[in-house]
Amino acid sequence: MNDKRPVNLDLSTIKFPVTAIASITHRVTGVAIFLALPILLWMLDRSLASPESFADLKELMTSPLVKLVVWAILAVLLYHLVAGIRHLIMDAGVGETLEGGQRGAKLVFIISVVLILLVGGWIW
Repeated sequence: MNDKRPVNLDLSTIKFPVTAIASITHRVTGVAIFLALPILLWMLDRSLASPESFADLKELMTSPLVKLVVWAILAVLLYHLVAGIRHLIMDAGVGETLEGGQRGAKLVFIISVVLILLVGGWIW
């Protein structure tokens, strides 16, 4: 038996590096996009069904709760897009070092926050 294994691994005490946080967040946003797809497809259907259903959807979009939901969905999409672009850049061989990975992860967070705030200003 290996006595060097942790007996009780408390995940709340582990400090994750920024690259791990970016990777985990990218996966979580992928799941969130999958869960948001029915809402987006319903909105697309309502916008294209008839002029009346488009007007109804437009009226629904004046609700602060609906705006918040749409903003959350767009925030998830934007983060996932920016992190996905980072992965494509890394696949091309750029930023594969530890420092490059940390810098890229920080840039993903910064660019995502800026884009999310911009789209929030557009929605509200």
